[in-house]
Amino acid sequence: MDTMFSAFETMVKSVSDWVTLAFDRPSARAIVFGVPIKGHLLVEGLLFVVILFLLSQKSYKPPKRPLTKKEVDELCDEWVPEPLIPSITEEMKYEPPVLESAAGPHTVINGKDVVNFTSADYLGLLGHDKLQESCTKALEKYGVGSCGPRGFYGTIDVHLDCEARIAKFLGTSDSILYSYGLSTMFSTIPAFCKKGDVVVVDEGVHWGIQNGLHLSRSTIIYFKHNDMESLQSILENVTHANKRTKKLRRYIVVEAVYQNSGQIAPLDEIVKLREKYRFRVILDESNSIGVLGSSGRGLTEHCKVPIENVDIVTAAMGHALATEGGFCTGSARVIDHQRLSSSGYVFSASLPPYLASAAITAIDVLEGNPNLITKLKENIATLRKGLLDVQGLEIVSDPESPIVFLTLKKSTGSIKGDLQVLQDIGDYLLKEHSIFVATSKRSTVDKCKLPAGIRLYISAAHTKTDLEKACESFKKATAVVLADQ
Repeated sequence: MDTMFSAFETMVKSVSDWVTLAFDRPSARAIVFGVPIKGHLLVEGLLFVVILFLLSQKSYKPPKRPLTKKEVDELCDEWVPEPLIPSITEEMKYEPPVLESAAGPHTVINGKDVVNFTSADYLGLLGHDKLQESCTKALEKYGVGSCGPRGFYGTIDVHLDCEARIAKFLGTSDSILYSYGLSTMFSTIPAFCKKGDVVVVDEGVHWGIQNGLHLSRSTIIYFKHNDMESLQSILENVTHANKRTKKLRRYIVVEAVYQNSGQIAPLDEIVKLREKYRFRVILDESNSIGVLGSSGRGLTEHCKVPIENVDIVTAAMGHALATEGGFCTGSARVIDHQRLSSSGYVFSASLPPYLASAAITAIDVLEGNPNLITKLKENIATLRKGLLDVQGLEIVSDPESPIVFLTLKKSTGSIKGDLQVLQDIGDYLLKEHSIFVATSKRSTVDKCKLPAGIRLYISAAHTKTDLEKACESFKKATAVVLADQ
């Protein structure tokens, strides 16, 4: 026993002497920040061995076995798929009144005749004898639809006639027709504005323009609504802040008459800024063609700006012209480019021939009856005067705008709350006074942040009695609905 213990003691001493000798070797010493460290080679060697050991180990994998039927059922019961659409709110469940007759200055809702201020039939051409006769003849000759895009045997002679008639009326080189009014902006903007381009746009533009900008993938910069100082400031920053700006395509996008406020764009000032900072202008004249200017040629005539100073002009034909579809007009190069690059033109079935025929006739009627514009302006002035002293509401639209836009003088603090109050006024007007108006409801994808309001579309076909009844009804409705506000 003593012999075994003595042997073990001798072995431990030998190992100790060896370790001490290894630590005292000059090659095993190191100095870190002035502090001598002995035996660093041994420590590093041990670390190296540990690292190799860890790297050589296989990563843990759970045992492979198929799930039992019970486990599969449990997983299926627990799984909740993402909804295809957002949750339905109470606002989304609202169903507007259904019209039971033509959407003229008077219409029928629930069997009752009402005065209609929701239709943009500015010149009262809806149901005009000449338009109906023109449509009837076109239907008999061409049928209902074209059944093909313009580039694939969908072009009919009446389409070319309509494009030429629009260009002649507005004084441009050429025009192009679209099958749907809203798709005009969906398609025209992405045809010219591409990724990397800079687009400066009014914050109050309607959703059709917003969607066209989104599809373009351009860099979008919004300026304050109809504020030329804000526009100039942004143009200044864009032009001088980026050295690459001169190599980029740059656009200003505005509406002639803003659907979300009824205000009119100061085109003369915009064109001056365009020339100063070398931007192109895209102008939507949907609510101004047939309305503004002495002969109804739109904002360019109203502001006395030569139309060639505006690069691209678009408009929907479902307003003053009382038909459907849309058009873009401008130089021959602008139009020819769209015939190859505009998705709404290239891939959509062409405009039904009878609607193109109706548009031609509407322009003829407009040119032959300038008194329609005079009557419209008189109606606008009459209604505005009667609504000036309505309790709790104020007019924010331009005095010459065919859209009379009313907002709450005192907001509830949220757009949702404002819309509810305004909708209550609209419902009361329809139920108690047979006056049909619409609030400026916006979809969940609409980025416009302008105040909500009641939008009244004025028509030359409204009588003085209609307008007086509307004014008196508004005063009674607001007195009741806003009594608790």
